[in-house]
Amino acid sequence: MNGVHDMGGMQGFGPIAPEPEAEEPLFHEPWERRVFALTLAAGFLGEWSIDEARHARERMNPADYLRAGYYEKWLDAVGRQMVEKGLITDTELASGRPERKVAPDEYRLLKAGTVDRVFDKGGPATLDAGRPAAFAVGDRVRALNINPAGHTRSPRYVRGHVGEIVLHHGGHVFADANAHGERRGEHLYTVRFDAKEIWGPDAFGGAIMVDLWEPHLETA
Repeated sequence: MNGVHDMGGMQGFGPIAPEPEAEEPLFHEPWERRVFALTLAAGFLGEWSIDEARHARERMNPADYLRAGYYEKWLDAVGRQMVEKGLITDTELASGRPERKVAPDEYRLLKAGTVDRVFDKGGPATLDAGRPAAFAVGDRVRALNINPAGHTRSPRYVRGHVGEIVLHHGGHVFADANAHGERRGEHLYTVRFDAKEIWGPDAFGGAIMVDLWEPHLETA
Protein backbone atom coordinates (compact mmCIF):
# COMPACT_ATOMS: atom_id res chain seq x y z
CA MET A 1 0.00 0.00 0.00
CA ASN A 2 1.13 3.54 -0.68
CA GLY A 3 1.04 4.55 2.96
CA VAL A 4 3.03 7.07 4.95
CA HIS A 5 5.39 4.27 6.02
CA ASP A 6 6.88 4.12 2.49
CA MET A 7 9.01 7.25 2.95
CA GLY A 8 12.06 6.38 0.85
CA GLY A 9 12.99 9.36 -1.34
CA MET A 10 10.35 11.69 0.11
CA GLN A 11 11.45 15.27 0.70
CA GLY A 12 10.69 17.93 3.30
CA PHE A 13 11.17 15.86 6.47
CA GLY A 14 14.46 17.52 7.40
CA PRO A 15 17.92 16.03 7.83
CA ILE A 16 18.48 12.53 9.16
CA ALA A 17 20.83 12.49 12.15
CA PRO A 18 21.05 8.88 13.36
CA GLU A 19 22.89 7.98 16.52
CA PRO A 20 26.20 6.20 15.87
CA GLU A 21 25.26 2.53 15.74
CA ALA A 22 28.01 1.52 18.15
CA GLU A 23 26.68 3.97 20.75
CA GLU A 24 22.95 3.46 20.27
CA PRO A 25 21.30 1.45 23.07
CA LEU A 26 19.00 -1.43 22.17
CA PHE A 27 16.19 0.37 24.00
CA HIS A 28 16.01 4.06 24.77
CA GLU A 29 13.37 3.67 27.51
CA PRO A 30 12.43 0.72 29.78
CA TRP A 31 8.91 0.56 28.29
CA GLU A 32 10.38 -0.14 24.84
CA ARG A 33 11.86 -3.38 26.17
CA ARG A 34 8.41 -4.39 27.44
CA VAL A 35 6.78 -3.60 24.08
CA PHE A 36 9.42 -5.69 22.31
CA ALA A 37 8.74 -8.64 24.63
CA LEU A 38 4.96 -8.19 24.34
CA THR A 39 5.15 -8.20 20.54
CA LEU A 40 7.24 -11.37 20.42
CA ALA A 41 5.05 -13.14 22.97
CA ALA A 42 1.86 -12.13 21.14
CA GLY A 43 3.33 -13.20 17.80
CA PHE A 44 4.18 -16.62 19.29
CA LEU A 45 0.45 -17.25 19.76
CA GLY A 46 0.48 -18.12 16.06
CA GLU A 47 -2.44 -15.92 15.09
CA TRP A 48 -0.49 -13.88 12.52
CA SER A 49 2.74 -13.93 10.51
CA ILE A 50 5.61 -11.45 10.68
CA ASP A 51 4.38 -9.94 7.41
CA GLU A 52 0.89 -9.46 8.84
CA ALA A 53 2.55 -7.68 11.76
CA ARG A 54 4.44 -5.38 9.38
CA HIS A 55 1.22 -4.62 7.51
CA ALA A 56 -0.53 -3.81 10.79
CA ARG A 57 2.11 -1.14 11.49
CA GLU A 58 1.60 0.23 7.99
CA ARG A 59 -2.13 0.57 8.65
CA MET A 60 -1.58 2.88 11.61
CA ASN A 61 -3.35 6.24 11.34
CA PRO A 62 -0.96 8.31 9.14
CA ALA A 63 -0.90 11.34 11.43
CA ASP A 64 -0.22 9.12 14.45
CA TYR A 65 2.43 7.22 12.48
CA LEU A 66 4.42 10.39 11.84
CA ARG A 67 4.26 11.38 15.50
CA ALA A 68 5.07 7.95 16.91
CA GLY A 69 8.42 6.47 17.74
CA TYR A 70 9.53 3.03 16.55
CA TYR A 71 8.16 1.02 19.47
CA GLU A 72 5.05 3.16 19.71
CA LYS A 73 4.19 1.83 16.23
CA TRP A 74 4.80 -1.71 17.47
CA LEU A 75 2.54 -1.18 20.46
CA ASP A 76 -0.27 0.31 18.36
CA ALA A 77 -0.09 -2.58 15.89
CA VAL A 78 0.00 -5.44 18.38
CA GLY A 79 -3.01 -4.04 20.23
CA ARG A 80 -5.06 -3.71 17.05
CA GLN A 81 -4.05 -7.19 15.88
CA MET A 82 -5.14 -8.75 19.16
CA VAL A 83 -8.54 -7.07 18.84
CA GLU A 84 -8.88 -7.96 15.15
CA LYS A 85 -8.11 -11.62 15.90
CA GLY A 86 -10.60 -11.73 18.75
CA LEU A 87 -7.96 -12.37 21.41
CA ILE A 88 -9.07 -9.35 23.43
CA THR A 89 -11.83 -6.77 23.21
CA ASP A 90 -11.59 -3.04 22.69
CA THR A 91 -12.66 -2.64 26.31
CA GLU A 92 -9.85 -4.89 27.54
CA LEU A 93 -7.33 -3.02 25.40
CA ALA A 94 -8.47 0.31 26.79
CA SER A 95 -8.59 -0.82 30.41
CA GLY A 96 -5.63 -3.18 30.46
CA ARG A 97 -7.78 -5.64 32.42
CA PRO A 98 -9.05 -9.06 31.22
CA GLU A 99 -12.81 -9.68 31.05
CA ARG A 100 -12.47 -13.45 31.34
CA LYS A 101 -10.07 -16.07 32.59
CA VAL A 102 -7.96 -17.85 29.97
CA ALA A 103 -7.20 -21.55 30.38
CA PRO A 104 -3.44 -22.34 30.42
CA ASP A 105 -3.77 -24.61 27.38
CA GLU A 106 -6.10 -22.33 25.37
CA TYR A 107 -3.26 -20.73 23.42
CA ARG A 108 0.30 -21.56 22.41
CA LEU A 109 2.31 -19.73 25.05
CA LEU A 110 5.89 -18.53 24.97
CA LYS A 111 7.29 -19.61 28.31
CA ALA A 112 10.16 -17.76 29.93
CA GLY A 113 12.44 -20.78 30.04
CA THR A 114 12.14 -21.43 26.30
CA VAL A 115 12.66 -17.91 24.92
CA ASP A 116 16.34 -18.27 23.99
CA ARG A 117 15.86 -21.68 22.37
CA VAL A 118 12.79 -20.60 20.40
CA PHE A 119 14.33 -17.44 18.97
CA ASP A 120 17.73 -18.99 18.35
CA LYS A 121 15.89 -21.57 16.22
CA GLY A 122 13.97 -18.91 14.27
CA GLY A 123 11.56 -19.70 11.47
CA PRO A 124 12.29 -20.68 7.86
CA ALA A 125 11.89 -17.95 5.22
CA THR A 126 12.85 -20.18 2.30
CA LEU A 127 10.00 -21.87 0.43
CA ASP A 128 10.00 -23.68 -2.91
CA ALA A 129 8.49 -21.54 -5.67
CA GLY A 130 7.36 -24.63 -7.56
CA ARG A 131 8.79 -23.49 -10.91
CA PRO A 132 12.12 -22.41 -12.44
CA ALA A 133 13.30 -18.85 -11.96
CA ALA A 134 12.23 -16.41 -14.68
CA PHE A 135 15.38 -14.28 -14.31
CA ALA A 136 19.10 -14.85 -13.84
CA VAL A 137 22.03 -12.82 -12.51
CA GLY A 138 22.89 -10.13 -15.06
CA ASP A 139 19.34 -9.76 -16.43
CA ARG A 140 17.91 -6.27 -16.83
CA VAL A 141 14.54 -5.98 -15.15
CA ARG A 142 11.96 -3.30 -14.47
CA ALA A 143 10.12 -3.02 -11.16
CA LEU A 144 6.43 -3.12 -11.99
CA ASN A 145 4.54 0.12 -11.45
CA ILE A 146 2.04 -1.37 -9.03
CA ASN A 147 -0.15 0.37 -6.46
CA PRO A 148 -1.62 -2.44 -4.34
CA ALA A 149 -4.07 -1.65 -1.59
CA GLY A 150 -2.44 -4.28 0.61
CA HIS A 151 1.11 -4.98 1.76
CA THR A 152 4.02 -4.90 -0.67
CA ARG A 153 7.77 -5.05 -0.22
CA SER A 154 8.34 -3.17 -3.48
CA PRO A 155 9.03 0.44 -2.44
CA ARG A 156 7.47 3.24 -4.46
CA TYR A 157 10.79 4.80 -5.43
CA VAL A 158 11.88 1.80 -7.52
CA ARG A 159 8.59 1.14 -9.30
CA GLY A 160 8.85 1.73 -13.02
CA HIS A 161 12.66 1.84 -12.88
CA VAL A 162 15.18 -0.49 -14.49
CA GLY A 163 17.89 -2.36 -12.60
CA GLU A 164 20.10 -5.41 -12.86
CA ILE A 165 19.75 -8.65 -10.99
CA VAL A 166 22.92 -9.25 -8.98
CA LEU A 167 21.80 -12.11 -6.72
CA HIS A 168 19.21 -14.88 -6.88
CA HIS A 169 18.22 -16.16 -3.44
CA GLY A 170 15.95 -18.99 -4.57
CA GLY A 171 12.37 -19.46 -3.38
CA HIS A 172 11.29 -17.45 -0.35
CA VAL A 173 7.97 -16.80 1.35
CA PHE A 174 6.33 -14.04 -0.71
CA ALA A 175 5.77 -11.31 1.84
CA ASP A 176 3.07 -9.50 -0.15
CA ALA A 177 0.83 -12.59 -0.05
CA ASN A 178 1.91 -13.79 3.38
CA ALA A 179 0.76 -10.49 4.89
CA HIS A 180 -2.77 -11.47 3.86
CA GLY A 181 -2.74 -15.09 4.98
CA GLU A 182 -1.47 -16.76 1.79
CA ARG A 183 1.84 -18.52 2.37
CA ARG A 184 3.51 -19.30 -0.97
CA GLY A 185 7.03 -19.32 -2.36
CA GLU A 186 8.32 -16.98 -5.05
CA HIS A 187 11.83 -16.44 -6.40
CA LEU A 188 13.64 -13.63 -4.58
CA TYR A 189 16.33 -11.45 -6.16
CA THR A 190 18.62 -8.60 -5.20
CA VAL A 191 18.28 -5.88 -7.85
CA ARG A 192 20.87 -3.12 -8.29
CA PHE A 193 19.47 0.27 -9.31
CA ASP A 194 21.78 3.13 -10.30
CA ALA A 195 21.07 6.20 -8.19
CA LYS A 196 20.58 8.38 -11.29
CA GLU A 197 18.01 5.89 -12.63
CA ILE A 198 16.02 6.31 -9.43
CA TRP A 199 16.55 9.95 -8.51
CA GLY A 200 17.40 11.57 -11.86
CA PRO A 201 20.48 13.40 -13.19
CA ASP A 202 20.98 15.49 -10.02
CA ALA A 203 21.49 12.40 -7.88
CA PHE A 204 24.84 11.57 -6.36
CA GLY A 205 26.58 8.57 -7.84
CA GLY A 206 26.33 5.06 -6.55
CA ALA A 207 23.55 2.53 -6.46
CA ILE A 208 21.04 0.95 -4.17
CA MET A 209 20.25 -2.73 -3.74
CA VAL A 210 16.66 -3.80 -3.23
CA ASP A 211 15.40 -7.32 -2.58
CA LEU A 212 12.38 -7.93 -4.79
CA TRP A 213 10.30 -11.00 -5.53
CA GLU A 214 9.54 -12.25 -9.04
CA PRO A 215 5.95 -10.89 -9.08
CA HIS A 216 7.47 -7.40 -8.59
CA LEU A 217 9.51 -7.61 -11.81
CA GLU A 218 9.28 -7.77 -15.59
CA THR A 219 11.92 -8.05 -18.31
CA ALA A 220 13.34 -4.64 -19.31
